[in-house]
Amino acid sequence: MAIHNDLGRWGETTAASFLLEKGFKIIAKNYRNWQSEIDLIVTKDDMLIFVEVKTRTGTAFGMPEEFVNATKAKLVMRAAEQYIFDIDWEHDVRFDIVSILTLPDGSTDIRHIEDAFSR
Repeated sequence: MAIHNDLGRWGETTAASFLLEKGFKIIAKNYRNWQSEIDLIVTKDDMLIFVEVKTRTGTAFGMPEEFVNATKAKLVMRAAEQYIFDIDWEHDVRFDIVSILTLPDGSTDIRHIEDAFSR
């Protein structure tokens, strides 16, 4: 398996732990629909939140969250529509990004960007 796949899985696990510590409940991981995937689906306070996780080891090409472009957002929203339909969700929804940057000293910079697709 490629190193970037290992980094991605590590990032998703790290993001899930981070969100759990903030009081979110993990509902699903790696939800797939057609050609779309949602990394994490979580809830908090009657809000269903679809989370895209981006993990990088450096900023030479930009911050991790900058890699969520309009095409990726559209794919996530398409999968979210199906998930909402499948579970008959009737409350609010939101799309977030968890950005994880590993630093040279071995530490991590984790940023939770709420309502990221509306910006």
